[in-house]
Amino acid sequence: MSIQPMVRCTVANCTFWGDGNMCRADSIQIDIDAHSHKSSKEEYADELGVLHQDHASESSVTCCLTFKPKTS
Repeated sequence: MSIQPMVRCTVANCTFWGDGNMCRADSIQIDIDAHSHKSSKEEYADELGVLHQDHASESSVTCCLTFKPKTS
C-alpha cells in the first residue's frame, strides 16, 4: 500500500491547489529550472531501465512541472 505524502503549495491559481495550501494532484513531477522548458513526453530513459536524475543545490533552483493553471 502506497501512502501519498502531504504536499503544500502556495500557487493558488493551480488546478490542483486546495484549501490550506494543499496540493491535490494524484502525482507530482518536480524538475530543476534548467529543464523547465523540456517536453516530459520525450523522456525515454526509464524505458531502458535507467532513470534520469539531476542534483539541485537548493530548493530555489527547482520547479513543479505538475502545475496546471485554473480555467475560469
